[in-house]
Amino acid sequence: MRGMRVLQRGLSHQMGAGEITRLHGPNGAGKTTLLRAIAGRLRPAAGVIACDVPIIYVGHADALAAARSGRDNLADWARLNGFDAQRDRITAVLSDMSATSFADLPARVLSRGQRRRLSLARLLLGPKTALWLLDEPSTGLDSAAASQLDAMIGRHLDGGGMVMAATHLPLAAVHNGGTLTLQAPA
Repeated sequence: MRGMRVLQRGLSHQMGAGEITRLHGPNGAGKTTLLRAIAGRLRPAAGVIACDVPIIYVGHADALAAARSGRDNLADWARLNGFDAQRDRITAVLSDMSATSFADLPARVLSRGQRRRLSLARLLLGPKTALWLLDEPSTGLDSAAASQLDAMIGRHLDGGGMVMAATHLPLAAVHNGGTLTLQAPA
């Protein structure tokens, strides 16, 4: 539900290690709401959501503290979530996301794509078996960064992780996976 409006009824879906599910549907169908419910940020109106692996959610908003550097934002997030926040680990993740050149600037001066790369870098700080919940992850990325994201998703899936992503754009197209299509609410 969103507000007092039921978005989806009778939804059932299962995933296993190494699988990607792409969420499709028109705007307002509940893709973001579903991801937020799976992440534990919203309560489902009925039913049960069960997940026995760690979950990392990257939503629409990049959730970066504007006055803090990208490096500090990543370290803060890692510490808050109980992940490795050591400087060398943060530096490696920044390098993986081609974010080293702007990592020490305050987030408020960064472009949309740069902020998005920092937000997505959080995924690399979590456990290899995590379920990544991604809400329009390619938004703001140039073609090179979008290719990096696809490769990152591929490595995560190959390592036994899982991905559920709401997207209107092609995402990790070389990896087979399921599609969950949500219908517009009645």
